[in-house]
Amino acid sequence: MYRKGGARLVCVTQREACRDDFETRMEAIASMRPARLILREKALPPADYRALAERVLTICSRYDVPLTLRYAPEEAPLPGCAVQLPFAAREHAPDTPFGVSIHALEEAAALRQSHAEYLVAGHIFETACKPGLTPRGLLFLQQVCAAAAQPVYAIGGITPERVPAVLAAGAAGYCVMNALMTCPDPRALIASYYEKEGVV
Repeated sequence: MYRKGGARLVCVTQREACRDDFETRMEAIASMRPARLILREKALPPADYRALAERVLTICSRYDVPLTLRYAPEEAPLPGCAVQLPFAAREHAPDTPFGVSIHALEEAAALRQSHAEYLVAGHIFETACKPGLTPRGLLFLQQVCAAAAQPVYAIGGITPERVPAVLAAGAAGYCVMNALMTCPDPRALIASYYEKEGVV
């Protein structure tokens, strides 16, 4: 089973957490046709990141999954790829499609006139990726979705069981990182997310 249209799940990568071959895992994830894949990998040197991005783009292209790259002003985006910007870099958007990561209601409002294709808002629930930081919660997500002109994707602690509440808050979708990097079967995990969306 894979999502045939209107996908709501975004995969965010974290190679350090991957328990097996990273590119094999990317193939498994892309085969489920998520909404997009964000190749985060902030620690990789530019040349290594570029080479990895080219290989992952080949995988994504096989399944018609959009690939989004990290923001690095000195790195030229690959043709056909979007770029994920931090809010602080919103004025330096590249000449390519882009999304923006936000962490405050005011940031969503400030981006209403932006050419950003989507926003990633977080973190919504407690997550091991943000130890000790208080999650912003569903009310924050609901307020951001109401204030934003762009589709909003929630990030942070999104389990399959939390998907209905996230979508009910107005989110266009949700991002999953650590769970997709560490689970034994990414296809089965994605299927469980889709099931909670009401996808059969």
